[in-house]
Amino acid sequence: MLIPFLDLQTQYRAIQAELETAIRDVLAGGQFILGPTVEALEREVAASLGVPFGIGVASGTDALYLALRALDIGSGDEVITTPFTFIATASAIVLAGATPVFADIQPDSFNLDPAQVSKQVTPRTKAILVVHLYGRPAEMDPLLELARRHRLKVIEDCAQAFGAEYRGRKVGSLGDAGCFSFYPTKNLAAYGDGGMVVTKDPAVAERVRLLRHHGSVDRRGYQEMGVNSRLDELQAAIVRVKLRYLEGWNERRRKLAAFYNELLKGANLVTPSPSDGIQPVFHQYTIRIPHRDAVKVQLEAFGIETRVYYPIPLHLQPVFQSLGYQKEDLPEAEQAAQEVLSLPLYPELSEEQVKEAAGAVTALVG
Repeated sequence: MLIPFLDLQTQYRAIQAELETAIRDVLAGGQFILGPTVEALEREVAASLGVPFGIGVASGTDALYLALRALDIGSGDEVITTPFTFIATASAIVLAGATPVFADIQPDSFNLDPAQVSKQVTPRTKAILVVHLYGRPAEMDPLLELARRHRLKVIEDCAQAFGAEYRGRKVGSLGDAGCFSFYPTKNLAAYGDGGMVVTKDPAVAERVRLLRHHGSVDRRGYQEMGVNSRLDELQAAIVRVKLRYLEGWNERRRKLAAFYNELLKGANLVTPSPSDGIQPVFHQYTIRIPHRDAVKVQLEAFGIETRVYYPIPLHLQPVFQSLGYQKEDLPEAEQAAQEVLSLPLYPELSEEQVKEAAGAVTALVG
């Protein structure tokens, strides 16, 4: 049986009529950029996360960049973040004019280790950029306390974690700004690029709105140098339809992840570990496995698609060579990069497919 890593077509067919109605309504309305559909999505996303403001932008990367700009982070500043994430997390810091400083991760959660973050704080540190990797919330309370003590801003990269909760609070609502991606593979996704910044701070919200539209609010005066990062109405319409299903989809992901954990119990690997007060959304179901690359090749031969997120941590990427990091500087991230393997997991996946995938993994690793 071929088990695809992700199946977007099945999801589309299930809600096709609603999606096509929403798209037709936008086409008939004749307004395609920053119109009433974007405004409605901004309100709905903000309400679902328990914050007053949501600002639609063109991508998750732009959400990070604009949040940094809106918080006055730029040249001469340092931003502490994780090396075990997609490059956009760190590239947004560079694009804003600041310097990324990498701190090591916790081996069980793959998220920033607050103790390691504490060691990286300097007089130039301006913010902590936290990633909720694979849909699992980072340990926010110690990070927020660290930020409070040092008067740092906290930006949450929630690209993989829409709907995840940390001690009863939605991720994105805990720091100074939360940044989301609507890339097509995300739990809450458009059919193209899109993103959103959410915040409790009206000044941050106002500045993101300004910056996303060339630094202007009325097309006559330009207050500062901005960019073109406007969420379009068609993508907003698609995301609005999917938002109505997201809670159920995320719950299905949690149930399938628990089923994987049960089936893989006793195998020579490490499954995602539960933690009190943490409710993940399993954007990825990621195991740690010895001889990862060989196992991946064998699973592909069986028709089971897998992915590796991420095979080279950012501090060892050529683009960041000038920062001066060396191998073994961040051992937990480097070890994780050698061992992580993401198995198929999405709401439309069947229990039978999970059984087959888990059985194949167990047979290969013992």
